Amino acid sequence: MNNPPAAQHELSQRFFFEAAHTLRRTVETEGSRRVHGHTYEAEVTVRGTPDAAGMVIDLALLRAAIARVREQLDHHFLDEVADLGIPTLENLCSFIRVQLAPTVPGLCAVMIERRASGDRCALHW
Repeated sequence: MNNPPAAQHELSQRFFFEAAHTLRRTVETEGSRRVHGHTYEAEVTVRGTPDAAGMVIDLALLRAAIARVREQLDHHFLDEVADLGIPTLENLCSFIRVQLAPTVPGLCAVMIERRASGDRCALHW
């Protein structure tokens, strides 16, 4: 009898932040160039095998790491957040990954969504 392949669990945690930004682009320019804000929903995902305690990661540790990142973004002007770059959804995903990776083992995906406008970006590795 063949054994099934080793299973990996994925555990996700969502968080929200409110932030303002501007964008310099060639379409929808007027609204984008003015300072405007959004409610952002982010989700980070960790992949792995549960440890002896039955957890891929202790959610309290994951929430603490997320809180440190959220503090850098919530109610901030994203154009001025150090190391973010142009405040696009893509750059927000990359920024959150870079901030969390050193302290969150098994981090494998970051998603950012602006539900009100139907925009979403997901970064997987």
